Amino acid sequence: MMTRTSISHSLAVGTLRLLVRSKRRWVLSTLEVIEEDPGPYPKKLSQFDHVTKNHKFRISGMGVTEKPLGVFSIDESNGVVSVHKPIDREEYELFHIKFDILDRETGDKVDRELAFDIQIKDINDNPPTFFQPQIQTDLQALDRDQKNTPASKVTLSVISQQPQEPKFDVDQVDDRMAQLKFEGCFDYDTYQIVVQATDEGEKPLSSTAVVTLNIVDTNTHPPMFKETTVRIIISTIQNDVLRIAVEDKDTPNTPGWRAKYFFIKGNEEGNYKLETDPETNEGILSVIKGKDFERTTFTDLQIGVENEEPLFVCKDKSTGKATPPPPNSVSVTIKVIDVNDPPEFEKKTADVYLKEEDMPGKVLFTPKVHDVDSTSIRYVLLQDLADWVAIDKETGQIKSTKKMDRESSFVDKDNIYKILVGAIDDGEPPATGTSTVLVHLSDINDNVPKLVNKSLIMCGNTANKVMLLAKDLDIHPYSGPFTFSLGDDDQTLEQKWKLQPEAGLVSLKTLYYGNYSVPLVIQDQQGMSGHETVELMVCDCGEARVLLLLLFMCECGRKGLNQLPMVQDEGNQTLINYNQEGGGAASTVSWLCCVCNLDGDCDSILHSSTNHNMLNILGESFI
Repeated sequence: MMTRTSISHSLAVGTLRLLVRSKRRWVLSTLEVIEEDPGPYPKKLSQFDHVTKNHKFRISGMGVTEKPLGVFSIDESNGVVSVHKPIDREEYELFHIKFDILDRETGDKVDRELAFDIQIKDINDNPPTFFQPQIQTDLQALDRDQKNTPASKVTLSVISQQPQEPKFDVDQVDDRMAQLKFEGCFDYDTYQIVVQATDEGEKPLSSTAVVTLNIVDTNTHPPMFKETTVRIIISTIQNDVLRIAVEDKDTPNTPGWRAKYFFIKGNEEGNYKLETDPETNEGILSVIKGKDFERTTFTDLQIGVENEEPLFVCKDKSTGKATPPPPNSVSVTIKVIDVNDPPEFEKKTADVYLKEEDMPGKVLFTPKVHDVDSTSIRYVLLQDLADWVAIDKETGQIKSTKKMDRESSFVDKDNIYKILVGAIDDGEPPATGTSTVLVHLSDINDNVPKLVNKSLIMCGNTANKVMLLAKDLDIHPYSGPFTFSLGDDDQTLEQKWKLQPEAGLVSLKTLYYGNYSVPLVIQDQQGMSGHETVELMVCDCGEARVLLLLLFMCECGRKGLNQLPMVQDEGNQTLINYNQEGGGAASTVSWLCCVCNLDGDCDSILHSSTNHNMLNILGESFI
């Protein structure tokens, strides 16, 4: 249909109405014409209403100005679209027609060129037809003797064929041509027929020709089991317990050859399953569901087979029957031996919740176990890595024998200690069922905070402070944030050091290069405190270490303890600065010197108090 803003159309006779529009645009839709409509013609298809005198209409394209011509037209004054003849949908299914609205006075287009389609609606006017309604084979013989004489008159006959059935014969059409015919059913893929042409001369002459017929194979042979009875013994639910082979004379790997197996009887409870191996065409029998077995049981199955393609049976004229035979079948007897099933825990996984460090002797878990094959069960621990529990062999009851530590390496990151329990029956052979007991350990405040690094470096020539880091094996709320304090009431200590939250340990006065021991008290959120001592090495972190490194042939940054010989010095020529004021015991100096490179690796040289001939190089990296 064709409108400016909306469409109204019926299949027989439509109306193309011209309505008020917000945009100057013509809107066209598809019209429908019934195939081979008897008319009368011309027949009105559609029409504009509210047509103004200022416009005229024009159409072009298929059925108008292009082949087939003269099918459609439009009245330029009133916009009536008409069809003028019946249309065959099998020849023309769709007409695409261009449409223009013109100014009547100037002939100019009032809008851009549009188009609409006319769809031909199909009717049932064509019967089904065969591509090759009749198939026949003609044989023609040629005799070069004079025409219309006995010597040129030829008789055709079949003198032999392989295979022998069905019997072939020739039907003489004229003196030189005959048709090959047969009666019966093909049972082979290839037939060879020897045809003889004999003339009627005074001394008859003859020649032969061989006709080879290749028969297009369909499912003309049913699959046949190679065995009629099978006996097997199985002991458990499993796949592929039996493979059944069939023989099929049809072409391999075709629907007429591929086998489909099915149960005729014996599988009413659905304990078994049949599948086809796509490579070998064998039937695969599997056990998919157990039965309520006693010690042994027998199952009799009858299995049938057919092809994917229905069997074609040729109708023999001699019998007048074409009834397909019943599917071939095989009888399978299955002897099932009941195996000793393991005991089954009611809970495969049991969760137990316990506070760490609780007193030993608590009952953690008592299992419930079922065993249809046995009533005598003993219990064992299959996994108890920390040796924290014991099990009653008769009841399976698990008790703690030691305090459990949440911070132990045997407890995983989720604070769970795993115990594996086994239940063993007295079957032949014995079978074992298992259950996992997960002991969830809750934390208590049983660990004091400790320093992450007890040995620190202070670069005396560049800084007077070091940061202190602590850790606690306990978790919140028994861990950080931590509170640090000096761990000695000695006034000398307070005169040299102080603690600041943002700076760490700060020296209050310039320190001599050497080693200092500073006692600390570290406290967690709950007030649990630990006493630690930080070993502080105050040294020069400048670049004046090159000569000393060359002297001792040390690798910069090398870790471990190395001992290097040193040239013996004279005691009276050596200045030893003990860095002590008033004999303070809290801070002592034992280092002669320490050298740090710019990237933070330090080599510390320790003077031995017992052997003045040796210097120990402690190649420990401080970052």
